[in-house]
Amino acid sequence: MGAASLIESNDEDIGELNGIVGFHIRLAHGAVYRHFTETFIDLDLTQKQVSVLWLVSDHPGISQIEMGKRLRMDRATTMTIVNRLQERSFLRRERSETDGRKQALYLTTGGERALSKAKQAIGEHEDWLKGRFTSEEIEKLVEMLERIHD
Repeated sequence: MGAASLIESNDEDIGELNGIVGFHIRLAHGAVYRHFTETFIDLDLTQKQVSVLWLVSDHPGISQIEMGKRLRMDRATTMTIVNRLQERSFLRRERSETDGRKQALYLTTGGERALSKAKQAIGEHEDWLKGRFTSEEIEKLVEMLERIHD
């Protein structure tokens, strides 16, 4: 069976869905999410939790509100994630020195260890993902995806 036959066969399997960009984005997201989940199973952390730890590490003292904005999460989601990370002793809240109404976030030693392990797992996950593309394709892919999410 030639390449054209495989393409035609695949086209018949999903019909007109094959021409829907959003469908392919959903499939790609699913594959990336599954691999991420498998890579992180031993760490017991979600993607959002890792993002919070990483952002707090990069910006010690960041307010909970600012962190939620940067990660495009609503207040309820942000609070739930911060509460869970604090319960696990990965984060600590302190009153902001510049604005007493805000909570400043800092990593604990446990949070630093968890983030270090997460970064190692992310490296493995990124190697898996980037291994499917050339450097030029990765650059272009990121550029194109930014057009969607910005």
